[in-house]
Amino acid sequence: MDKKYYDSLSENDKLRLLTICLSGVESPDSAMGCYAMHPNDYKDFKPFFQKALSQYHKVDLSVNSHKTNWDFKGAKGLPEDGKLDMTALGLEKVSMRVRTGRNLQKFPLPGSMTKDERIKMEQEMKKVFDVLIADKNYGGKYVSITPNHPNFINKEEYDSLVKQHIMFKDMSADKYLLAAGIAQDWPHGRGCYYSEDKGFIIWLGEEDHLRIMCMKTGTMLNEVFDRLKTAVDVVEKQIDGGCAKSDEYGVITSCPTNMGTGMRASVHVKLPNLCKDGTEAKAVEVCKPMGLSVRGTGGEHTPIVGGVVDISPSARFCISEAEIVIKLYHGIKDLMVKEKAAAAQ
Repeated sequence: MDKKYYDSLSENDKLRLLTICLSGVESPDSAMGCYAMHPNDYKDFKPFFQKALSQYHKVDLSVNSHKTNWDFKGAKGLPEDGKLDMTALGLEKVSMRVRTGRNLQKFPLPGSMTKDERIKMEQEMKKVFDVLIADKNYGGKYVSITPNHPNFINKEEYDSLVKQHIMFKDMSADKYLLAAGIAQDWPHGRGCYYSEDKGFIIWLGEEDHLRIMCMKTGTMLNEVFDRLKTAVDVVEKQIDGGCAKSDEYGVITSCPTNMGTGMRASVHVKLPNLCKDGTEAKAVEVCKPMGLSVRGTGGEHTPIVGGVVDISPSARFCISEAEIVIKLYHGIKDLMVKEKAAAAQ
């Protein structure tokens, strides 16, 4: 926080900026410590957010800006045949997933939404979900945990979907999201769309308005990436007022850590040698210099079971969507070499 910049703000903007920083004030151990409250915050408080983005993502924004690009054509590192085939790395079928976040331009971001706004946004998204449900490539259903919603599901159904990793967990138990205002009014305005094959999911009302995900057990990374791109296009086309984006920063998300692409692409791989002590410590040590993040298969801060870990590129910002998936492919390739070498240690 630059005091000179802070002092230059109006009283109203001082309050806005302090609200943005509430999660970090209440939890000094948080990695980022701030959440945008409105799509315009990144522009209105550019001196603050530009520093936050530059420091976290390790990019010089005085010479760089984010460019959205889903096209593999001409992308560096793409195999000659254009296929990101895991069998070429000596792997069999693996769990592959790609997700991205989106926020509707016409609403405040989740941290400053009122209960009525959360409910209204869920109502407005019905027409988007109806389009997906009517599409033979998706089908499926929408379920809600908003009391009295026509698609309301009870606690038993909700818990079952959470267990299947289809629905998100109770946000009201997350101190960071509570401090940021994101978890307020739980469970109003929260729900989940999932396709007939349960391989395509949209969370509504989590950290961002929408979290759009594709997942599949297979060998071709292109398949989940391409399906996500097609679905994102369908969703964005149906949204009144469009999704929040910045010419400089790309997709606008609540947390600056996800800005740019809002994307995370990951693969579950078995690393029995690197995880032989039952933890991810050695895998993290190997992966960090390679620009890869390591998680348990249940998400952040979950235990490693059977040596299986979730591997994803750490970069989200000032990197294209296509480059993230290619980076994942090459990261897994290099990681398997390290895993093999660890067997001799």
